[in-house]
Amino acid sequence: MASGKILVAQGGGPTAVINQSLVGVVLEARRFKQVERIYGALHGVRGIIDEDFIDLTQETSHNLELVAGTPSSALGSTRDKPDAEYCQKIFKVLQAHEIEHFFYIGGNDSSDTVRIVSLEAQKAGYPLRCIHIPKTIDNDLVGNDHTPGFPSAARFVAQAFAGANLDNAALPGVYVGVVMGRHAGFLTAASALGKKFPDDGPHLIYLPERDFSIDKFLSDVKHTYAHHGRCVVAVSEGIHDTSGTPILSLLAKELEHDAHGNVQLSGTGALADLLCEEIKSKLNIKRVRGDTFGYLQRSFIGCVSDVDQREAREVGEKAVQFAMWGQRDGSVAIKRTGFYSVDYELLPLEAVAGKTRVMDDEFITPEGTDVTDAFRLYLRPLLGSGMPDAFRLRCSKVDKILNKKLI
Repeated sequence: MASGKILVAQGGGPTAVINQSLVGVVLEARRFKQVERIYGALHGVRGIIDEDFIDLTQETSHNLELVAGTPSSALGSTRDKPDAEYCQKIFKVLQAHEIEHFFYIGGNDSSDTVRIVSLEAQKAGYPLRCIHIPKTIDNDLVGNDHTPGFPSAARFVAQAFAGANLDNAALPGVYVGVVMGRHAGFLTAASALGKKFPDDGPHLIYLPERDFSIDKFLSDVKHTYAHHGRCVVAVSEGIHDTSGTPILSLLAKELEHDAHGNVQLSGTGALADLLCEEIKSKLNIKRVRGDTFGYLQRSFIGCVSDVDQREAREVGEKAVQFAMWGQRDGSVAIKRTGFYSVDYELLPLEAVAGKTRVMDDEFITPEGTDVTDAFRLYLRPLLGSGMPDAFRLRCSKVDKILNKKLI
């Protein structure tokens, strides 16, 4: 006799549309008469271990829709990275509560958690359907054309650089903006969609898919500054040298590390400051400014792609449909089927779990400092409708009188 209970949780970094997926699960699950209770785990897998559940069955549809349109993780999230022992504890909690459908919204680590929990259920002969629902602003889940959360973050990055470019054009100098992305440069590359005129910034884009050289960087900035009289630079936080060492490690005297032992790249303005100092000291350019977008790009309210919202809702809905009508566990994936339309597939968990997608070579110019038209065509429909535009004065010159050249 089925229990009729399902559990949904959110993991990893929040996004602007992750709650669309959550609500998609809840509202779609209500359509199935065999579903009696829909639980939500507070703060991801940590909430499962602590049995910190709330009953989402009691939420009104109206309030759920309001939550769906609100950025960040409504259930709360966690950075816990479960190992086999941790996942065994997760399974025991699910079993104790007689939960037979487990939905986890998250990125690479979350998909691996779902995979391990699924294996534990299979070993125990327990009827648990496990579905991973994709989410990450890094856009680095394999098997997906793109990942919910990325388009809205990309929209923010494109608009932010469009504004930074306007500022830089008014008061020329060098501007460096550091964008999230440890291994994949999709989000940094989105800065290119902020360009309108040929001389607009970002003039230089540096991605973790290509090795970074301080000397080459300074040479690029010097050349661009001489050509345009200014220079706007987009840099991924994950840039590294030929040995794979993060550039931040080479420039910084003191480093922070995250819970997984990685150099702390996000939440610190160190890389932007250090690159700006290199430019000031070695190129003798006085007006040099740097920003670190940090967490702003993840859940920025009022800058959400309508395409992203729609697809984030649909991956939640499809997850429930796959669970109720399918005979296997898996990870929901977005597949592009036209220009522009998508379909959804259920991939084997082992095809996605723990793997990282990076930008295709065709998306990056041979010089490695810009993106190609192929990338622009890939990204543009994801940004959604109503992208703001910028215009210029045509600058019809008036002849000089006092300072005209003597013939």
